[in-house]
Amino acid sequence: MPTQISKPIRSLGILTGGGDVPGLNAAIKAVVYRAASLGITVTGLRSGWEGITLLDRSRNREELVFNADDPDTWKGGYLMPLTRLNTRDIERLGGTILQSTRTNPARMRVKDLPEYLKSYGDGHDPDDRIDLTKEVLANIEYLGLDGLIAIGGDDTLSYGAKLIEQGVPVWAIPKTMDNDVPGTDYCIGFQTAISRAAEFINRIRSTAGSHSETVIFRLFGRDAGFTALETAIVTWADRLVIPEVPANIDKLADLIANDRRNPQNYSTVVMSEGANLGVPVPEIGPADAYGHRKKTNVAEFLADELSKRMPSVRFLPIDLTYFLRSGEPEVYDKHMAIFFANMIMSFVEKGTCGVMAAHIDGRFVATDIPGKNLSARRVNPEDYHSVRYRPRFESINGTYRPQNPS
Repeated sequence: MPTQISKPIRSLGILTGGGDVPGLNAAIKAVVYRAASLGITVTGLRSGWEGITLLDRSRNREELVFNADDPDTWKGGYLMPLTRLNTRDIERLGGTILQSTRTNPARMRVKDLPEYLKSYGDGHDPDDRIDLTKEVLANIEYLGLDGLIAIGGDDTLSYGAKLIEQGVPVWAIPKTMDNDVPGTDYCIGFQTAISRAAEFINRIRSTAGSHSETVIFRLFGRDAGFTALETAIVTWADRLVIPEVPANIDKLADLIANDRRNPQNYSTVVMSEGANLGVPVPEIGPADAYGHRKKTNVAEFLADELSKRMPSVRFLPIDLTYFLRSGEPEVYDKHMAIFFANMIMSFVEKGTCGVMAAHIDGRFVATDIPGKNLSARRVNPEDYHSVRYRPRFESINGTYRPQNPS
């Protein structure tokens, strides 16, 4: 719930967490420019939540400021003072100038603690996870920050919600190519991801047709199929597999055999990284700081399964995930980043914290910062054809709205 701050905001920290997406720098720049007009200083906190957690208060503050010309600041230089001058052209860049990690201060692994925080690990095993929120609070006070702006997906923002419970003013801007942050229809990075995916898929069609291949494209979407769904729509992909609705591999094989009855004998399948194939997909490695284990490449897994059923067909799995993050954002993601940032700064100006910028039903709104009690936003199964494994267009409808004469 939003809360009101009694004292004026004069100093803000800003960070980007989780996977990078195109549009983050545009949001950072918009915050800095608006803050300057309000007389608010902005400090960039590098490496996501890591920067405000592992800050070494025993060092001189100047030593904590990142300087690209000073190698001694490349590690541990978590502070980046931001001004209109040094953010003037960053919106043209992909990634994030503040860098990013998947750090969760509430679940830091003991063996990853720096020397000056080793005492927190006393009595724990190296792989145990501990809560360093106490350090976060101390570092916020040390830096003289009146609040934090967090730009991230549901994992990153869930820790922001935890800080609100500790009395820290936090504002949030949603970003993720999965487009699954609860409370908003749009997240920064989504449109660029769809456009990049369509570009690569349409490029590979010539190779697929030349060699009569069935190409299986793996896209982002651990819990939600928005990226794969929208990509399948605009590329007219033959088949689509998403997390929300289970697919049967035998049935999918029959559909693919039919799809390949064309002059080039090729077809395309688009799938989310968390696609539901009706059977367990192996997970690899330990869980990350937010409790997620990495799944084996689901496109390769499906290609192997289909090859058993259709041994004469060459299946080509292609992982597009990290390509979608690359390069300059498209204009719509710049637009949304600028509008989200300015709406958040309007709430900063009013002294109202604990809100996330959102876009719902075509309108900009503010909503609660999602905590771990809220599940990811997911594709409506009515928008997916569970028999044909394709987007369902029959659900598209609308109401009549008369023109209002001026």
